[in-house]
Amino acid sequence: MTMLDTLASVRDLGRLQEIASVFVRHGFGDLVRRSGMAGVLERAGRLLHWEHVEERLELQPPARLRRALQELGPTFVKLGQVLATRVDLLPPEWIAELGQLQNAVPPLPWEEVRPQLVEDLGAEPEAVFARLETVAVAAASLAQAHRAWLHDGTAVILKVRRPGIVEVVEADLRLMARLAEAVESKLPDLRRYRLVEVVRQFRTSLRRELDFAAECRSAERIAANFADDEGVVVPRVHWAWTSERLNVQDFIDGIPAGNLPAVDAAGLDRAELARAGTGIVLKMLLEDGLFHADPHPGNLFFLRDGRIAIIDFGMVGHLGERRRLEIARLLHGMVVQDAEAVADILLDWSIGGEVDEERLESDTETLVDRYRGVPLKDLRMGTMLSDAAGLLRAHGLVLPPDLALVIKAFLTLEGFGRQLDPDFDMASEARPWLERVMLRRFAPSVLARRGRRGLAGMLELGAELPRDLRRLLRAARGGRLGARIDIPTLQAFGDQVDRAASRLTMGVITAALIIGSSIVMNSVGGGGSGNGWLMALGVLGFVGAAAAGVWILYSIWKGAHRR
Repeated sequence: MTMLDTLASVRDLGRLQEIASVFVRHGFGDLVRRSGMAGVLERAGRLLHWEHVEERLELQPPARLRRALQELGPTFVKLGQVLATRVDLLPPEWIAELGQLQNAVPPLPWEEVRPQLVEDLGAEPEAVFARLETVAVAAASLAQAHRAWLHDGTAVILKVRRPGIVEVVEADLRLMARLAEAVESKLPDLRRYRLVEVVRQFRTSLRRELDFAAECRSAERIAANFADDEGVVVPRVHWAWTSERLNVQDFIDGIPAGNLPAVDAAGLDRAELARAGTGIVLKMLLEDGLFHADPHPGNLFFLRDGRIAIIDFGMVGHLGERRRLEIARLLHGMVVQDAEAVADILLDWSIGGEVDEERLESDTETLVDRYRGVPLKDLRMGTMLSDAAGLLRAHGLVLPPDLALVIKAFLTLEGFGRQLDPDFDMASEARPWLERVMLRRFAPSVLARRGRRGLAGMLELGAELPRDLRRLLRAARGGRLGARIDIPTLQAFGDQVDRAASRLTMGVITAALIIGSSIVMNSVGGGGSGNGWLMALGVLGFVGAAAAGVWILYSIWKGAHRR
């Protein structure tokens, strides 16, 4: 049985039919057939309609996939947005198309939201807030936002999770996991996309995004990192009313970063805003290690005094000190055309199958040579990182998820900077940050910390060594010391040999039963009452031979089905 044959409930079958129908309508019928979805639905008595797809085929596959995901609802829209960050898995045209997926959906009526809000607040909303707008100011697939005012006059935003959305998301996640396993097992040419791993990471990310209290904790951590920078504003969290399903933060009265006419009307300096915004994101990426993983213009606001406000911390990334150094070394290596250093970093980053290191280094040399002699102001750092990810993709390698988010953040940041200021020079802005990161590893405090850590490890190892040696010698004296070599392919070969031997043995027994029973039946001859037991013995032998034959046929069929 396949994973699709073990669907948990009739409800899953209904949703599976909807998913399969949407993909068929958008021209992905072959994928539905080959993945096994069509067969499962047909066995369950649910027929698919394969017509009315001709007009969809006029669109390119990336556009058809985007429309299919949009039609399937919030969970699949979020999956598409996550895939849009995986520049190491998908070509640029797919990334660009999936990046257009929008969360905007009509808000729920206030009557449907209010009961959950009363439950989360522990009181009537009218008693908690001096004023509350029942018409949502914004709505997305997971939540909608309402404006309100506290009794002291503070304007706040209530981000309310959509009632019942968790159940919908969990059902879709369960199906996604099964579909990913089915696709990888039945479509070997799609295994390089590592759908099972992508869905697993997506499940973790989406569940975290559904927890608004976790989002607020991330916001406060980032706010603490910018405590000394008066030019950065992170909305204050009101924990008295914040919970897993409700986020209450200060309202930001600013200009959306994408509204350039309003920016000009306010008299703000676009070039200065581009530099300041870049500095904010680079500090999060290269200095703090905790960064906003979706820094698009909708999550940035410009205040009229020139400050920049950041909102929506549902998706954040984490980078350790080592990872930040690797990013700096990669970018520095591409700027100074050090192909060997770039190839070393890419090999350290890559996860996946075997790689031809010589060919990767040769391709890296070609890539780096593309930027040789290009003035610093003309370098596109986001494009450079995207090209590096494309190199991994060409070699069938995959980036760790945190690095995919970093590359997407750089691409978004550079595009946003050039939208504000056509002469924006990302490389020049990033250069001081990169140099500081690379020099920081030689700072006395860092060297001292690294030395203390190494010394502590050596002392701990030395302290544990006598006890470990004593245990090793005791195991050797007691005959408990051994080595185990586990070779999966050899084990599989042994299992095949064992099954073949079992079938051969049963075949010999079956043949012996048939021959022996034939001899017994022939010896009965003319019959007689004294020969009745011989007749029964002969019949019993034939019955046993038939049963053994059926077992052999079933074993052969089962083995072929398993393969």
